[in-house]
Amino acid sequence: MAHKILFRPTLVLTLTFHKTPFSVSYHPFRRSQQQPFSFLNTHPTARTTNNTHTHLWCSNFSTTTTTEGSEKCYLYLTDEDLMRQCEMGTFKSSGPGGQHRNKRESAVRLKHLPTGIIAQASEDRSQHKNRASALSRLRSLIALKVRKTVDLDPYSPPRELLQILPPKSSIRGSDCGPQIGPNNPRFALGMQALLDLVFAVEGSVSDAAKYLGLSTGALSRLILSDDSLRKEVNDLRASKGMKPLK
Repeated sequence: MAHKILFRPTLVLTLTFHKTPFSVSYHPFRRSQQQPFSFLNTHPTARTTNNTHTHLWCSNFSTTTTTEGSEKCYLYLTDEDLMRQCEMGTFKSSGPGGQHRNKRESAVRLKHLPTGIIAQASEDRSQHKNRASALSRLRSLIALKVRKTVDLDPYSPPRELLQILPPKSSIRGSDCGPQIGPNNPRFALGMQALLDLVFAVEGSVSDAAKYLGLSTGALSRLILSDDSLRKEVNDLRASKGMKPLK
């Protein structure tokens, strides 16, 4: 009886399994993996009362290390290095019609992959300018949302924080130069350090003021000088049952 050969094996694969388990390396910048770095985690006390956002906390924070994948301050990175940590998308911004309507995808959205923070800009018809604006906003959002654990015993304010303090601070040296205000790009660094301290003292402005050589009123005025800074502090105080700063 004749038989037809339907298929003929041409390749044999031999798989050898070892007892040692395999490992998969994690790369935070791949688009298929959107999880933050392992050293970032959501702190339960960082949520607002309506759970609209969380803060990211960094351990063993170092401002001198800037190698990829290390624990570092993102705000110390150059624009180019920070962009390399981002996923950028473009889109057409909505708005009124007419000849000035943005018909090209010049609006820019940046997603910082290590933290998941998103910033966007669409007010300009130039994609290049919108990209710069989005990057600047991203730095501010990182300052507002990424926290560092502060050791209060002893506590020594970083230079970036001293530079945004008013001259009446008893610990602010003359070598800090004039006070840096919210319109200065370096204000984000000082704002981040100030929020780190305020979170460390659980929203107590009076306690934070003592560490900074200021009166409670002087520190309150500094916090109220920037709307975003004021909102973060008030959100924290609300979560602790404290009255908001006004």
